[in-house]
Amino acid sequence: MWLYTFLERILIPTGLHHFVYAPFVFGNVATPNGITVDWFTNLEAFTQSTQSMKDLFPAGGFALHGNSKIFGCTGIALAMYHTAKPENRQKVAALLIPATLTAVLVGITEPLEFTFLFIAPWLFAIHAILAGTMAMVMYTFGVVGNMGGGLIEFATGNWIPLLGNHTGMVVTQIAIGLCFTAIYYVTFKYLIVKFDVPIAGRGDAEMKLHTKKDFNEKHGITSKGDAGTATPLQIQAVETIEGLGGVHNIEDLSNCATRLRVTVKDPSRVQTAEYFMETGAVNIVKNGNAIQVIIGLNVPQLREECEKIYSATKTVDMTMAPAT
Repeated sequence: MWLYTFLERILIPTGLHHFVYAPFVFGNVATPNGITVDWFTNLEAFTQSTQSMKDLFPAGGFALHGNSKIFGCTGIALAMYHTAKPENRQKVAALLIPATLTAVLVGITEPLEFTFLFIAPWLFAIHAILAGTMAMVMYTFGVVGNMGGGLIEFATGNWIPLLGNHTGMVVTQIAIGLCFTAIYYVTFKYLIVKFDVPIAGRGDAEMKLHTKKDFNEKHGITSKGDAGTATPLQIQAVETIEGLGGVHNIEDLSNCATRLRVTVKDPSRVQTAEYFMETGAVNIVKNGNAIQVIIGLNVPQLREECEKIYSATKTVDMTMAPAT
């Protein structure tokens, strides 16, 4: 369990982390239909049983990596805030609050994790070690579930349904998680000060959090194709449309708080979850012709870019259509 979660975190810079958790969460390595499907298929039965959750669904130990996003990132953010110079803390808080809320609520951790990857990769390794240790401790104390995302997923798909016969497991998970928030905080605060890590708000460090794009540019990693002058969001929109089978496979396009909701003509033309994760999405949910691409809080902006491509292509089709 420790090694699984450690690899899921430490391989993020390479993109290979998808190959660690996807076979367990979406494939048949741990359960016949994948942890996500089999968790929700049996959730009602779990809520009615008084048997321990670890006995009912032991494979759920391979889906605890989201705990580092909620409890770990909170401790990291607090350490970053308290190690900044007092006169810079207000500016640092303005950077950290939205990034931490995004990590905690929906599980998108890029600004926090890639900041350490950019400035001090060894701190990211510490993060991966702590994440693996937290998952191992939780599993040892009987915590299992479908917990790869953020707090919204934890609450709606795990905690709320399980309250009643499994309240003890929920309380245990939160208690261990908060203990690790404190461990993360103390560890990162000590290391940042001890080694004078130049994060935002310290010394002459740039007042910003870094992204995957910054990390790739620093290490000479190029993205797919020639991006030209396109923005990352425009590139993601193009790749998302392609993953959905192209403009002509899309019948309807909208969004909710964190998801791109799409109705497609032929669901067999929709790419795999791994493809969409490579474009920047968190995950994808398929239900017949109804597709949900889980993006995060910037989904309205992505939908707008997708609509521009959709509208432009339709306009070209109408222009080129033969006159009747």
